[in-house]
Amino acid sequence: MTGQVLPAPGQDGEGRIVLAATPIGNIGDASPRLVELLQTADVVAAEDTRRLHRLVQALGITVGGRIISYHEHNEASRTADLLGLVGGGSTLLMVTDAGMPAVSDPGFRLVEAAVEAGLVVTAVPGPSAVLTALALSGLPTDRFCFEGFLPRKAGERAGRLKELAAERRTMVFFEAPHRLEPMLRALHEAFGPDRRAAVARELTKLHEEVLRGPLQELLGWAESSEVRGEIAVVVAGAPEAVPDRPEDHVEAVNALVAQGARLKEAVAAVAEDKRLSKRELYAAVLAAR
Repeated sequence: MTGQVLPAPGQDGEGRIVLAATPIGNIGDASPRLVELLQTADVVAAEDTRRLHRLVQALGITVGGRIISYHEHNEASRTADLLGLVGGGSTLLMVTDAGMPAVSDPGFRLVEAAVEAGLVVTAVPGPSAVLTALALSGLPTDRFCFEGFLPRKAGERAGRLKELAAERRTMVFFEAPHRLEPMLRALHEAFGPDRRAAVARELTKLHEEVLRGPLQELLGWAESSEVRGEIAVVVAGAPEAVPDRPEDHVEAVNALVAQGARLKEAVAAVAEDKRLSKRELYAAVLAAR
């Protein structure tokens, strides 16, 4: 399938949905395309209309089209109406409070339904708290995953982190400032005190701060600080597991022999338990004698 160069909204009379990234802090990060679309789109679907009005006021512009609120509590009821507008030829601009719509923000349901309906969906890329935190963390960026907000309940959160304990990719999370301490404590318990991490707060804003270090140090900072602002937490992936060597289990074989087991029986038992080659373990036992 070849890529398609889309004409500017309104040039061909075809409706479309445009997902547009908004600043995550610094208003100067608003792109010229975002500014143009805010003024020219037929409809602007906003996660919070009050935040939208503050944005356009800061940009010194006015919204040219109809403004509709579209958030997690009305996505289900309003998606069909928005698709109807796009199907009728309107350009629909989708914006959230900060960053890219559909990424831990409203928008996914709209895109999913639009794709199913065969409508055009495009994007105006821009600020992203996920990528900004990842880039500033000092942790590996070649492979990463975004986990959003962890469950609030301790049991559910522990269960999620247990699933991620062996994750090799760098992980990016969001968290509210008043829940950062218990979140870091849960990470500390699940991943160990020495796992490297970074806490990024107020990204691109005046009081931007990125703290880097092992989870034990970051937890101590959170316990002794009054944390404020929007938070992203980046955690290094699990280190590569060191494979067992037959030499590491010679003592276990000798212990069974000392208890009265025959050498071959002891080798077979330990090899099965540790998933080792019986031949290699037997050779290691003989070489140690």
